[in-house]
Amino acid sequence: MLSLAALQAPPAGGRTGTVLMIYMVAFAFIMWFLIIRPQRKVQEKHRAMLGALKKGDEVMTEGGIIGQVVHLTDDRATLKSGENTRLVVARSKIARVVTPPAEQA
Repeated sequence: MLSLAALQAPPAGGRTGTVLMIYMVAFAFIMWFLIIRPQRKVQEKHRAMLGALKKGDEVMTEGGIIGQVVHLTDDRATLKSGENTRLVVARSKIARVVTPPAEQA
C-alpha cells in the first residue's frame, strides 16, 4: 500500500516550473506577434499619413466628415467641408486621405 502511494505522488523535481515558464514565454510571444506587432504597424502608418498632410488634401475624419484641408498646425487641422463651413479638428482624428495620390497635383 505504501508503494502505491509513492507511485501516485508527483516527482519531486523543478520540472513543472520550467514547463510553466516555457508556456508563459510562448504565450507572450504569440500575443506580441498576433496583436501588438500589427497594431504598432498600423499606428506607424497613421502617424506617417498625418505627417504627410498638406493644404488641399481631401480627408475623412473618424466621425465620417469629409473636407479639404485649408490650414494645419502641430495638433489641429482646419477643414473646409461645404461652401462656407470650416471645422477645426484634432489632427490625430483624421482617419484617412480621400484624394488618391494620382489626383494630387
